[in-house]
Amino acid sequence: MTTYIVRRLAQAVFVLWAAYTLSFGVLYLLPGDPVTVMAAGGGDSTSATPEQLASLRTRYGLDRPVAEQYATRLGHALHGDFGASVHTGEPVGRMIADAAPATLELTAATLALALPLGAGVALAGTYTRRRWAAQLLLSLPSAGVAAPTFWTGLVLIQFLSFRWGLLPAFGDGSAASLLLPAVTLALPAAALIAQVFAKSLRTALAEPYIGTAVAKGASRLRVHLSHAARNAALAPLTVVGVLVGQVLAGSVVVETVFSRNGIGRLTATAVSAQDIPVVQGLVVSGACAFVLANLAVDLLHPVFDPRLTATGPTAVAA
Repeated sequence: MTTYIVRRLAQAVFVLWAAYTLSFGVLYLLPGDPVTVMAAGGGDSTSATPEQLASLRTRYGLDRPVAEQYATRLGHALHGDFGASVHTGEPVGRMIADAAPATLELTAATLALALPLGAGVALAGTYTRRRWAAQLLLSLPSAGVAAPTFWTGLVLIQFLSFRWGLLPAFGDGSAASLLLPAVTLALPAAALIAQVFAKSLRTALAEPYIGTAVAKGASRLRVHLSHAARNAALAPLTVVGVLVGQVLAGSVVVETVFSRNGIGRLTATAVSAQDIPVVQGLVVSGACAFVLANLAVDLLHPVFDPRLTATGPTAVAA
């Protein structure tokens, strides 16, 4: 078990380093002058004087050799320091910390809706003996995955807010205002969970141990929930880690559509303003959240399959 945990931690550290390195290369080393880009702020950079550009270059250490820039910025990033925003002068870490609670609240609400909904559709679709009901239930995830997030949000706003007046369309000051954005993100997430879980359940139900459980007198419901569902849970559990990244990416659109303050809206603002320090801080913070979620999922895997604690894949195959 210790070897398994150490290997997963090493992978997590490597992914974070790679995310930082790639973001540094994309934002600072691609053709073009990042100082000119930051000075433009999404507009015309010709208004900036050479003295202003030189001051900005010195302020962000862009007049130093690339290797020194990388090492210095990496050292600061390890302490949570990504510099200051070009436009507001506020520390990037503080901006992200102020925006994070709203997005974490939205992510938690999304997963709280998506997990039972996706699992319920998969369980019902594979349990029912009515062919038409199974086809209907198992076709819903495809529709949920195919629907664009922004379209789903606009449809919910149109009917539930503007037409029927059941829920507020915009803002983030109450639990009611959280429901529509959470549902918008939860529908495609639940669809993905249902697709993966249903396929895994079908595979588990075809295994020999299911016939053994039935022969010993276990009821159909018990076989489905206690035997098949437990062994089929590994695949959807893995998907949950991926969904964290999907929800964070979707929050850029959803928080903009529903006028919510959070990481997504901060990202949209920073990109449109070409605020490079903020963009890099957001990229690394998003990678950190994604890595932590997947690390938690990896550490839960042995609960469902103890063979995964072995040091090599051959042990699992055995």
